[in-house]
Amino acid sequence: MATDADARAPGHRPRSLRGSALATFGTNVGAAGLSLANVLIVAWSLGAAGRGAVAFLIAVSSLTTWIASLGIQDANANIGGARSASLPHLASNSILWALGLGLTGMLAVGALVMAVPAVGGPVDRGLLALTLLFVPSTLLKLFLQFLLQSQYHFKITNVAWIIGPATSVAVNALLAALGVLTIESAIVTWVAGQTLSALVLGWFVGRRIGFGRPDAALARESIAFGLRTHVSHLAEIGNYRADQWFVGAIAGARELGHYSIAVAWAELLFYIPGVIALLQRPDLVRADAAWAVQLAAQSIRRGLLLAIAGAGVLLVLAPALCVGVFGEEFRASIDDLRVLALGGIAITTMVLLANAMIAQRRPLLVAGAQSCALAVTIALDILLIPALGGLGAAIATTSAYVVGSLALTIVFVRVLGGRARDLVPRASDVAWYGRQAGALLDVLPRRRAAH
Repeated sequence: MATDADARAPGHRPRSLRGSALATFGTNVGAAGLSLANVLIVAWSLGAAGRGAVAFLIAVSSLTTWIASLGIQDANANIGGARSASLPHLASNSILWALGLGLTGMLAVGALVMAVPAVGGPVDRGLLALTLLFVPSTLLKLFLQFLLQSQYHFKITNVAWIIGPATSVAVNALLAALGVLTIESAIVTWVAGQTLSALVLGWFVGRRIGFGRPDAALARESIAFGLRTHVSHLAEIGNYRADQWFVGAIAGARELGHYSIAVAWAELLFYIPGVIALLQRPDLVRADAAWAVQLAAQSIRRGLLLAIAGAGVLLVLAPALCVGVFGEEFRASIDDLRVLALGGIAITTMVLLANAMIAQRRPLLVAGAQSCALAVTIALDILLIPALGGLGAAIATTSAYVVGSLALTIVFVRVLGGRARDLVPRASDVAWYGRQAGALLDVLPRRRAAH
């Protein structure tokens, strides 16, 4: 997102991030729309239980990927952003990390499911094994994405981002039309899309950066930095994905099917801080503490305005979005969505403050705050899901986001020297959106005339 601090940016960054911001946010909206379309196709064809099984497998894969990553993606972003000469070696190291860590994660989850079968949830064990087999490719996608974004290559990461959901929608829609869509085919399509995204990023890295000789010293530096960020990522992804694993394992596929519909709509809000964080990260890595505080506070205020507006829309339209779109079978999703919409406001502060702290090399403080949030998630999930199902998970998740955002605000004030009141949206932030809209409306006619 373009900010008033752009003039202080390093000379080699793009002159303005407005174009990148619009493209990246547009990609997120497009990916979210495609993901919702895919959810709709699967839910209509397979019902709540089928949708729940697909959601469970994707949640297991995503959670395993982030647990196994050991923070290597953050090392790629920080080291690559600070030392461009290291990029080819980081790229080659990323391949080796993805293979080694992916295999380790796959075997660890397999052993856990064998020891505690309930952890494997309401899905076929062969299909679970197939999903885990592709964890290395999703890890490689993650590592290369952060590496490229450290050099402002947002266009190609946007392309790779949208390939996965576009592949799923195209293939699943065809299979549904033919009456042959199954849980198995939906998951195979999903892992194929993730793998294709990784291959596209790998191709671009080979063209623009190159793959150098693997560097053991750089690998040690990466794992040392990555492990310091990893605790926070474990807590973060636990708050994002553990709820679906818990619902599937405790309440079953049908209840997870209802809850996953609410999550799919609520994730539209979660993309707001995610996009801002991606765009800010290269600048925050290069920033001094004073600039980082200013940039983080400014973006949180503006992100909160978008999140509040979006949450209001979801609160009002929840019945139409759940029942009107997916059918009467998904009426139980309405309350889940309304609770998660409120959590979308808190997560904006949580994600953007965490991003600033990690970029400023304070990952352990982020880990402490997000661990508090994860503890709330797990405790409330165990307490509430048996009685309330998906609604219990929604309450747990939203409560965790509030706790995490409050904890990180305290860290922001006491460690980075920021002020809590600087995180509250102002009239000037509303005016800023007005200026951006006006500039966009002014630019579009000129572009059409030029063509």
